[in-house]
Amino acid sequence: MNPYTLRILRSQPLRLMLTVGGVALCVVLMLFLLSAYNGVADGSVEYIRKNNADLWVLQRNAWNILRGSSVLPSNFAQAIGNTPGVRSVAPVLLILSAIQKEKEIATVFLTGFEPGKSGGGPPHLAQGRSVLSDDEIVLDQAFAKKFDLKVGDTIKIQDFSMGIVGISTGTNAFVIQYAFTTLSRTQSLIGLPGIVTCYLVTLNDRDDSQRVAEAIRNTLPGVEVYDHEQFLQNNIREMQSGLLPFLYTVAVIGIIVLTAILSLLLSVNILERRKDFAVLKTLGSPGGFLSRLIVEQALLISFLGLKSGLTVFFPMVALIEWISPEVTTKTSVEQVTAVVVVVIVVSLMSAFISMQRLRRIYPMEAFS
Repeated sequence: MNPYTLRILRSQPLRLMLTVGGVALCVVLMLFLLSAYNGVADGSVEYIRKNNADLWVLQRNAWNILRGSSVLPSNFAQAIGNTPGVRSVAPVLLILSAIQKEKEIATVFLTGFEPGKSGGGPPHLAQGRSVLSDDEIVLDQAFAKKFDLKVGDTIKIQDFSMGIVGISTGTNAFVIQYAFTTLSRTQSLIGLPGIVTCYLVTLNDRDDSQRVAEAIRNTLPGVEVYDHEQFLQNNIREMQSGLLPFLYTVAVIGIIVLTAILSLLLSVNILERRKDFAVLKTLGSPGGFLSRLIVEQALLISFLGLKSGLTVFFPMVALIEWISPEVTTKTSVEQVTAVVVVVIVVSLMSAFISMQRLRRIYPMEAFS
């Protein structure tokens, strides 16, 4: 690196620190958005992914359970179970329900399932066990941490007191968390004992899924049947449609701000050293010398900003997750690499924008 580049940047240390800090904040913002998105993406569909049913049976107008409504009669279980090729059927009822502990009230995505069935329950237990009776409940780990709940505590849903017997993971959908109790308890909470949201169907032979799905559609009017992979993709698409536009907008704003910060600093440096650059042109500096000075400044500032941002990011995320357990992030090498590439590209773009001022510097200005 040219020593003159370092001299230019060192001439205004406060300005350099503020610019590096701005770059670092943009880096932290982009990394956090990517990590938060991955955390939400996994948490929103982990329940579906881990309940690896061969077929999902829902009401015809519903194609996901994240933002879709499905109401089916509970007596459909027998007809589905009698379909040739079906090994087992697990009914599930999903409702939004308020949980109360003393004066605190919070909402969960309450999932009612039949204990002992092959699906519908918590995908993974970090502590305790699954529910066995109507007066028991399993809570999500982030939810339990946020409200200081643990195995052995008692909470209330409506007028029912329920003991916490387990803590689950993979059930944090960011804006809301799953909780699990028996199907009969969930039905009694809404006063409709004869309904479920969906059926999880396990087959004797997964290769026979298309035939069995068609047989269920013909037997039960008003239902739709999805294989596991299709239903998982449906929910992923629904999650992305609600979250990705927001994240993209914030990320684009961050990139624009980063470009503006770097372009402004580089342009100011050029204006402040306009006469020096005119002298260099008069002395016949090598072709591209001044342009390389601008590029080197941009890349050095970006490097310092990336280093500072990465240093701050991981402790900051740990602090956020400690303060707000429902915020789950997942950071990968690919994400960090993508942010590094974006920052380098932005720095080069900023350098190119600033270079346009070099064309307006004339050698004769050295004698003015």
